[in-house]
Amino acid sequence: MRALWLEEQRLSLREALPEPCPRAGEAVVRVRLAGICGTDLELVRGYYPYTGIPGHEFVGEVVQADDPGLVGRRVVGEINAVCGECENCRAGRRSHCERRDVLGIRGRHGACAEYLALPVQNLHPVPDSVPDEAAVFMEPLAAALQIQTQVAVNPDSRVLLVGAGRLGQLIAQTLALTGCDLQVVARHPQQCRLLAGRGIPTVEAANLAERRFDLVVEATGSPSGFELALKAVRPRGTLVLKSTYRGEISVNFSALVVDEISVVGSRCGPFGAALRCLERRLVDPTGLIEAEYPLARGLEAFAAAGQPGALKYLLRP
Repeated sequence: MRALWLEEQRLSLREALPEPCPRAGEAVVRVRLAGICGTDLELVRGYYPYTGIPGHEFVGEVVQADDPGLVGRRVVGEINAVCGECENCRAGRRSHCERRDVLGIRGRHGACAEYLALPVQNLHPVPDSVPDEAAVFMEPLAAALQIQTQVAVNPDSRVLLVGAGRLGQLIAQTLALTGCDLQVVARHPQQCRLLAGRGIPTVEAANLAERRFDLVVEATGSPSGFELALKAVRPRGTLVLKSTYRGEISVNFSALVVDEISVVGSRCGPFGAALRCLERRLVDPTGLIEAEYPLARGLEAFAAAGQPGALKYLLRP
């Protein structure tokens, strides 16, 4: 099996890796398209000591499963493979399973390959009306929608999104569905053009009103983005952190305490809602696609995806 392999922060192409050997209750999926995201790039840079096949955004076709009705179905998959028995699983916090594997991130080979394996319970069939080029965005779109499962957003909410990259663009589209008073801090012309095409206003950081917004979403994963977000949120407002941070950042906790700011961490989200958004064409992620590479040129694709302002690069095995 051909796949990309990450080890000691070095990415390589391997031509003869063994195909997945599924555990009980798992299916083997032939990858049709895989997406490169910020987490993949951070793994290469050393964010987490992962060895194996990276990648967790994919759409594929089931080629092996105990249920014959599933074979041949086009699917996407939730990335956390859970035990179902620990305290968090029993309490319904399955994405926080104490013994979870995470596709392409921890303990489980990922989607930058010809095949992958996931529990059948993680898989979601893709409607025929949703093309591969949209379905491959399912995982980050679900992550964007997670914000609205954690924080109430309504047409009266004043909302600021800091960051308009791969994930930020999806967050902007999903927040706009609420009718809220939304502004986005975007750094690159292409990001601004995409937002303008959907009628979403942007604002320069230098012109940003401080302590004004009911809800601020930080999606840059940078210390400067966090600092800007903290300055923008009003007293008793809510700050949602939608990015992981490499290394440590300095935080003015006094400001959080004095202004009684609620800080919410946010990551994985609802696949069912994401599927409905795509099926009903409420969001359109395909405008984020910059290029598609064959898996054999995966190293080139990762290099291009790591450039400042780059949006979505896809791999086709």
